[in-house]
Amino acid sequence: MRGRDPEPTPLSSHGPATVLAMCNQKGGVGKTTSTINLGAALAGYGRRVLVVDLDPQGALSAGLGVASHQLEHTIYDLMLDPKTQLTDVLIPTSVEGLDLIPANIDLSAAEVQLINEVGREHTLARALRPVLHAYDYVLIDCQPSLGLLTVNALACAQGVIIPLAAEFFSLRGVALLVDTISKVQDRINPDLDVSGVLVTMYDGRTMHAREVLSMLVQRFGDAVYDTVISRTVKFPETTVAGEPITSYAPSSGAADSYRMLAREVIAR
Repeated sequence: MRGRDPEPTPLSSHGPATVLAMCNQKGGVGKTTSTINLGAALAGYGRRVLVVDLDPQGALSAGLGVASHQLEHTIYDLMLDPKTQLTDVLIPTSVEGLDLIPANIDLSAAEVQLINEVGREHTLARALRPVLHAYDYVLIDCQPSLGLLTVNALACAQGVIIPLAAEFFSLRGVALLVDTISKVQDRINPDLDVSGVLVTMYDGRTMHAREVLSMLVQRFGDAVYDTVISRTVKFPETTVAGEPITSYAPSSGAADSYRMLAREVIAR
């Protein structure tokens, strides 16, 4: 089935953006890596893409070569300081058509401060609304938890992409995640849906990985993307280099996989 989606046609205009939350409460499943590389692959097909770092660890920012701990303004200020403008936090990346709203450790205080805010679940949506017309996709890299920041991402998204490592332990928390998505859909954002399940860290040589993939297809059906992301030593190298694999190793199998995934996302 891989590669079935056609080459995306060029766009004559941009926006309004499709907002996708990259969400999984389990860490270490390739969520940030997938946000960076899917964003870069979409940009490579002529889409304007904004990636939003919603994790206080700032891994998305670091993975795009941004030293977020040195920044004066981040997503924290945009969400909680009315005087902060989008232009204060928006950073162009080395990839043409790909912009970043960074985060750093300041964001860890946001959940406590948001508790007393009116309409706290929609704080991120209000912050991003002025710029949605300028992009085709907004990808939100959520922190590995199901707290208020993640609920904010789900409240403003049309779809959720669930990255799942091809390991049995990754399956255990899926029910809780799907339940959270269902509650947000029911109570806050009726437009929310699971856009797709992305299998990462796949090693087709092992029976275990193949069994996990089979169980995911049984559980989610067509929601599982045809593209799977295989394990490769290239990903840690790209983190150090601070650039996506599509530019760091453009002819690699991993780069091809993310381009295939971008085609699926556009086709859906």
